[in-house]
Amino acid sequence: RRKPEEKPEATLGFISSPCLTKVELRVACRGISDRDALSKPDPCVVLKMQSHGQWFEVDRTEVIRSSSGPVFSKIFLVDYYFEEVQRLRFELHDISSGNNGLRDADFLGAMECTLGQIVSQRKLTKALLKQGNTAGKSSITVCSEGMPHMHVFSLKDFFSKSDPFLEIFRINDDGTESLVHRTETVMNNLSPVWKSFKVSLNTLCSGDHDRELKCTVWDWDSNGKHDFIGEFHTTFKEMRVEQEGKQIQWECINPKYQMKKKNYRNSGVVILNHCKIIKMYSFLDYIMGGCQIQFTVAIDFTASNGDPRNSCSLHYIHPYQPNEYLKALVAVGEICQDYDSDKMFPAFGFGALIPPDFKVGHLGACTWIQGVVEAYQNCLPKIQLYGPTNIAPIIQKVASSASEEMHTKEAMEYFILLILTDGVITDMADTREAIVHASHLPMSVIIVGVGNADFTDMQILDGDDGILRSPKGEPVLRDIVQFVPFKDFKHASPAALAKSVLAEVPNQVVDYYNAKGIKPKCMSDYESTRTFSP
Repeated sequence: RRKPEEKPEATLGFISSPCLTKVELRVACRGISDRDALSKPDPCVVLKMQSHGQWFEVDRTEVIRSSSGPVFSKIFLVDYYFEEVQRLRFELHDISSGNNGLRDADFLGAMECTLGQIVSQRKLTKALLKQGNTAGKSSITVCSEGMPHMHVFSLKDFFSKSDPFLEIFRINDDGTESLVHRTETVMNNLSPVWKSFKVSLNTLCSGDHDRELKCTVWDWDSNGKHDFIGEFHTTFKEMRVEQEGKQIQWECINPKYQMKKKNYRNSGVVILNHCKIIKMYSFLDYIMGGCQIQFTVAIDFTASNGDPRNSCSLHYIHPYQPNEYLKALVAVGEICQDYDSDKMFPAFGFGALIPPDFKVGHLGACTWIQGVVEAYQNCLPKIQLYGPTNIAPIIQKVASSASEEMHTKEAMEYFILLILTDGVITDMADTREAIVHASHLPMSVIIVGVGNADFTDMQILDGDDGILRSPKGEPVLRDIVQFVPFKDFKHASPAALAKSVLAEVPNQVVDYYNAKGIKPKCMSDYESTRTFSP
């Protein structure tokens, strides 16, 4: 294809595997009230996930009797995919006594969000909306934990005849307590054995081996006023010091009995048998450890796209149907925006002539992806499409920011550059050089080919068919480029395009941080398996 003579790049704003991971979701509610003012509700939370526009139940919590501020022990285990928008709905129901079904339950409110929002914030609190989307005084908090660190507990009760259950709490930095796990209740048994359960090291102690843990044992009562049996305090560090042939045990103490009874020793004993430690980090660990995705967009404004006023142009703005540039931008951007804390996205353009009176400050750092969409649509009447298709300057500009981040102490920002272009680039040598340099930085480059041009040369940059090298022969340190032709997804859903475009990003992020020896924040070096038994 032929293009006009070279002009400097312009900026749009004209501003100067799927990697499957399990996520644990813990839920608590506050300020909920029953329709019956004389009694407290019996709350239960139902988790639903959206698929093809429909909501399907994934799981539900236990029912907690007579509680207006329940902390549920049930942990929702959800498959996490970075490259997908996973929409969740948390519904709160009041389950009538003697009935655990939803048919006769009262709906108390719901909250909708994406899994990406929960994971990136780690703790998300929102109001529960009632029928008609009206907000009441009640709220729901969802906390997320990764699952690379597994711990198996097996507990046995020696607390006399009762209906016992055990709770484990993590003592937080501010002195508050977070419920880590609540066992099931074993009814009316002299020597009940609780089922084994699993919990991550992150959930157990936030990766701090010296963090205090409080374990309490209760005698269950149907009215919600459970009788306290006893408690003990420990740390994960203490759990790890067991030696072969030697067991660690904790006495469950009831302070009230300890003060009143002279011969009181304890209310039972819990014994630890085994501890196994393995190290493992995932993409989710880095995201939940504070890693931020810095998302940047670059759009091709070269003349080969066609006059935007013409309906045949790739930049034509149809009143009812978004063009391919907009479809690709929204599909990828909707996912990436969940992982950017300030929701400000630099948007660039290249290959256009800019009028002298054009104020560049209007379209630079756009708010949310919708802001980028509006900036793109607003600038089209004010510029002249020109050429050539040079993308090396854009890669170098983002690489400059990534290089500055690499030298900070935190080094927890990762840059994703989305380039939308309609044809073969004209500065291939410089682009190869820029990509080789960027492969040493916390950065990935995504290229979406728009239109029906020949994109053969783009496959070279992708590196899937061989190692990309600079003109001087220097190879990339790691594969950071993903190229996808939009025409392959013309009749597919936006989700399918996003999945293909972003599928390699999680492994690229992990590869970078592993190569640099950078560990996730608030993560322990260990993955452990522990067994409690009599």
